[in-house]
Amino acid sequence: MPTPYQKDLIILVADKNMEHTLRGLLNRPPALRIREITFDLYVHPNRDGGCLNQGDEFLRPFVRLYSHALVIFDHEGCGHENDHSSILEKNLEKELSVSGWEEQAKVVVIHPELEVWVWSDSPHVESVLGWQGRNPDLRTWLHSRSYTFDENGKPLSPKEAMDDALRAVNKAHSSALFNKLAQTVSFERCTDPAFIRLKNILRSWFQASVA
Repeated sequence: MPTPYQKDLIILVADKNMEHTLRGLLNRPPALRIREITFDLYVHPNRDGGCLNQGDEFLRPFVRLYSHALVIFDHEGCGHENDHSSILEKNLEKELSVSGWEEQAKVVVIHPELEVWVWSDSPHVESVLGWQGRNPDLRTWLHSRSYTFDENGKPLSPKEAMDDALRAVNKAHSSALFNKLAQTVSFERCTDPAFIRLKNILRSWFQASVA
């Protein structure tokens, strides 16, 4: 009889901000519409490029310990910015499959970077970033700073926009902010393709039981 897995999921991410974001997300299983799961998170010492180029090698020793694996990193800074995110995902998933994970490992590449998940239209964003009740409001202020927005209202330079907004209110850029956003913002309000992909992967693996 096969040995049961010790935990449901192992996640390899590129930095502490992603680690805290994922912890915040996975601590809200009903909001994700998944069952409660057991998981461990690891940060690759070589950040985005490490996840892309050594992710399969890093996760190989854990094949018998976890039922599923996830690798998450930024497109910006991974060293293959000229390749489409979906191509990078498919290539690394093939490598993970060969290393022993078969179909039980998936990859999410965030384009351009994690901070794009910050910019949902939730009122919690202004509150967490220290802009609640300020005049002008955060998005108006960013427009005045010549930031360009996409069709979903997200700054095309999400990290720079976040850093500027935090500097304006003398607030530190910290992993705790990402964790707090992940614990408060509605998941249904985030339209980012990588975030939607993450939700769909988790729901396909860990579907919540129907009462």
